[in-house]
Amino acid sequence: MCGIVGYIGNKKASPILINGLLKLEYRGYDSAGISTIEKTGLSTMKDKGRVKNLYNLPEIDNLEGTIGIAHTRWATHGKPSKENAHPHMDNTKTFSVVHNGIVENFNELKKLLCDNGYTFYSQTDTEIIPNLIDYYYKKETDNDDLKFLRAVKNACNSLKGSFALEIICKDYPDNMIVVRKDSPLVIGKGNGENYISSDIPAMLSYTKEFYLLNDLEYVVLSKDDAKFYNNNLEPINKEIKLIDWNASSAEKGEFEDYMLKEIYEQPKAIRETIGSRINKNSKCEFEELNFTKDYLQGLNKIYFVACGTAMHVGLAGKDMIEKLCKIPTEVDIASEFRYRDPLIDEKTLCIFISQSGETADTLAALKLSKECGAKTLAITNVIGSSITREADYSIYTHAGPEIAVASTKAYTSQVVLVAMLAIYFAETLELSAEKTTLLNSLKEELLVLPKKVQKTLETSTEIKNFAKRIYKEKDIFFLGRGIDETVAKEASLKLKEISYIHSDSYPAGELKHGPIALIENDVTVISIMTDHKLVKKTVSNIQEVISRGAKTLIVTNQQIDTDMFDMVIRIPETSTFISPILSIIPLQLLAYFTSKEKGLDVDKPRNLAKSVTVE
Repeated sequence: MCGIVGYIGNKKASPILINGLLKLEYRGYDSAGISTIEKTGLSTMKDKGRVKNLYNLPEIDNLEGTIGIAHTRWATHGKPSKENAHPHMDNTKTFSVVHNGIVENFNELKKLLCDNGYTFYSQTDTEIIPNLIDYYYKKETDNDDLKFLRAVKNACNSLKGSFALEIICKDYPDNMIVVRKDSPLVIGKGNGENYISSDIPAMLSYTKEFYLLNDLEYVVLSKDDAKFYNNNLEPINKEIKLIDWNASSAEKGEFEDYMLKEIYEQPKAIRETIGSRINKNSKCEFEELNFTKDYLQGLNKIYFVACGTAMHVGLAGKDMIEKLCKIPTEVDIASEFRYRDPLIDEKTLCIFISQSGETADTLAALKLSKECGAKTLAITNVIGSSITREADYSIYTHAGPEIAVASTKAYTSQVVLVAMLAIYFAETLELSAEKTTLLNSLKEELLVLPKKVQKTLETSTEIKNFAKRIYKEKDIFFLGRGIDETVAKEASLKLKEISYIHSDSYPAGELKHGPIALIENDVTVISIMTDHKLVKKTVSNIQEVISRGAKTLIVTNQQIDTDMFDMVIRIPETSTFISPILSIIPLQLLAYFTSKEKGLDVDKPRNLAKSVTVE
């Protein structure tokens, strides 16, 4: 889970590389480094810590090379240190490599290389790669233009695991080779220059034209060209994809942090995601999908498969699809899914949710589902991402780049998209007149949702004041029933990942089955109440924690007696199906302001990275 950047052109590479790393630092920030090809050969500079530390390295301003690679690290093999930082070179300093992924047969390959006289200076799995390329390079007898490429290809065929690689060679000062397998990598096309990155936002200020790579596609780059090869080193054609994201959407602008900016971008993100798919007097449209009534009626099960926040979207989707479509629906954590032999066949629809479209566990679960005969549908924010290229069908949110590690606008946009998907399924099934009335009402609520999100953001001041009361606490609990319990899970995750306060979420009705033992004087309990059928039961549960000394925050759009609670945050009324979109917003703000009160880095919480591209 790292960020990689490359440049080849006519300009000095180092400023472009460092600028790209700064934009990718949400992918990892344990260490950073760059390699360029100078007149004297390869030059590598790296250091422990944040990307900005590179500015302090002696001689970095003296780099003149117009070809280079760069890396910002989230440690998997070896502790964060200068020695373990990328790029890594081979023993002869002929090759320099940056790598995103994990080499699973690291020990086996290291033994092979050690037996052939190679020495290692880091604890990383990556250091074997340049040495393995050198090993095959020395075996080459033909000194032609493809010698470098053949050595890279032979090395990659020896690797087990995942990788996105950028490789430069002192013997080929006008070229760079890039390749990927199960890790993201894109190439941005400029005028007499090419940009390489693990993520599109790092290059939006330079180009909107991108080449999207499939697994084991090799690219030999020069400043004016990009030559593509398959794993047999046969030339292939590659089309350019236009990514119409605004470069400013990947910048903080007037906001102090990306997370706060992205929280306030939610009305726009939701409006863009709804687009023209919903109209009052016509059926919900998904041009990308062609599911029939017979197919949906023949399903025995739908799976939502995802990780973290995206999995919480699936929980909201389960509620909607089961109630609106009467199709049994399960939600599975992607990292567990393929290891438990799930019951999948041709009558199963598997829906995979990933903000980046590159989540390794989710991608692996998707491939398993296809092998078992299921139809697969991807929900993501990134056009052309790995998951969308593997899935039978893909639908997209239009949230724009999300830079903060803690997901906010991607989450709410995904819940909106899943709601529309549930409507599409229900209308395709041609259910009862009563259900049609319910669907029309839900569509009307979706159309006014952006305005209600804007209204909900006005709770910011109240939430900020409550954050000042709780930021020193060690334990906080979230409660909810029904759809509100899915919001409790997401709110708890947001708080713990950026404020480092231990938090747990529970179904409110489970309190007396164990969790109430944790309640003591002055502990904070936060509850969500948006389902009128469950409000009285939830209030009764909250009274139980109040009687044991807890202080309480309630997020609700129902009529309740506010006097018994420490703070009540009112949000607009809406359909229970889409209430998670409104009720999470005050709790996103609570996590943000609590973290700020503690003086933490909101956008880059410790030990976390944005895209989990390794299992």
